[in-house]
Amino acid sequence: MAKTQDFTAIMKDMMGAFPVDTSALEDAFKSTASLNEKLSGVALEAAEKSAEISNKWTKETLAKLTEMSKAKAEPADYAKAATDFASASAEVAAENMAAFAEIAKKVQSESIELLMAAGKEAAEDATAAVKKATNDVTAAAKKASAAK
Repeated sequence: MAKTQDFTAIMKDMMGAFPVDTSALEDAFKSTASLNEKLSGVALEAAEKSAEISNKWTKETLAKLTEMSKAKAEPADYAKAATDFASASAEVAAENMAAFAEIAKKVQSESIELLMAAGKEAAEDATAAVKKATNDVTAAAKKASAAK
């Protein structure tokens, strides 16, 4: 009877000749986790500031509504109170929208800075990984050809 050849040893030798370096994947994971942490920090800070602005805006509006809802002696005073409320609300809205725009601008600039730094770091890491992989494959090929 014919005996089946055992390819286990051959596969072990072949896989051993081309080592896989998992440190590049670990470094990529760590870099991604670090970038996500920084981006989350930017987003959470913006959310906190936005909540503060919204809270302040709401309190100011409620205070103005309280003043407007008080009983007046003359009918003309109601019209004046409504006009004052509308005028003050428009002014506060403009201020708060400017504050929200500043937060958005800050988030945008910080995010771009983080992404550009991450892109530069990723390019450097990729270059180093390709160089190392090339050297490893070259060394393995030389070793394999010398073994013949």
